[in-house]
Amino acid sequence: MTAATAELNGITVGYEDTGAGDPLLLVHGHPFDRSMWAPQLGAFAARGVRVVAPDLRGYGGTTVVPGTTPLETFARDLAALLDHLGLDRVVIGGLSMGGQIVMEFCRLFPDRVRGVLLADTFPAAETEDGKRVRRDLAVRLVREGLKGYTDEVLSKMVAPHNLAALPAVADHVRRMMYGAPPEGAAAALRGRAERPDYRELLDGIAVPALVVVGREDEYTPVADAEDMHRRIAGSELVVIEGAAHLPNLERPEEFNAALDRFLARVMTKA
Repeated sequence: MTAATAELNGITVGYEDTGAGDPLLLVHGHPFDRSMWAPQLGAFAARGVRVVAPDLRGYGGTTVVPGTTPLETFARDLAALLDHLGLDRVVIGGLSMGGQIVMEFCRLFPDRVRGVLLADTFPAAETEDGKRVRRDLAVRLVREGLKGYTDEVLSKMVAPHNLAALPAVADHVRRMMYGAPPEGAAAALRGRAERPDYRELLDGIAVPALVVVGREDEYTPVADAEDMHRRIAGSELVVIEGAAHLPNLERPEEFNAALDRFLARVMTKA
């Protein structure tokens, strides 16, 4: 596994690049970092896949840019990273906010997408109330840091029974959230509040797609995943039992099995 940095779009991007073969680009959610994909990085590199997992602008080892970071900016950073790595077309996957960034990437760069993984995410634009909540939270995170917020929502990120049964997972998620740069997380929240509606985009996706959701996810319920599945012609829907918002960490074997089947289908195509 190779941890590296690249100077792109005026910032320094930290990323993992591991394995050899057809490329898979994984996009983390908020307020996490690329380490959320740890159970996938090694597993898929060992299966002959080149896995690239960056820290998004404002998170982890990537430059923090205060203010507002639109989803388009995140997507263009990803495209610049692919250019840096000499990668043209990829299977791209994201979870939660990462899934929305993937949708934006599909809007901007459809010719660079071989397949799409959308995990625990939703395509609708923000409501007016939702915009207010995100903006208020941005102010709070800059003022207080992320500890209080993390303690409030951890049992929604990871199912309560998994907090007890999987203490290492709970600790990993808590560390990522505690360590998220407040200005970076706030900039993403402000940008996400203004995101477009991606439902019509999903109606037109013509590449293979996998939609995954944790059965117990309160943020992006199964009904949201079912709606995306209906919209994307020929897509596959997998509901992960015993998981909430982070099934790739809570139930990595089941998540990886679903992704493995999907990649086998996509990557055998010319």
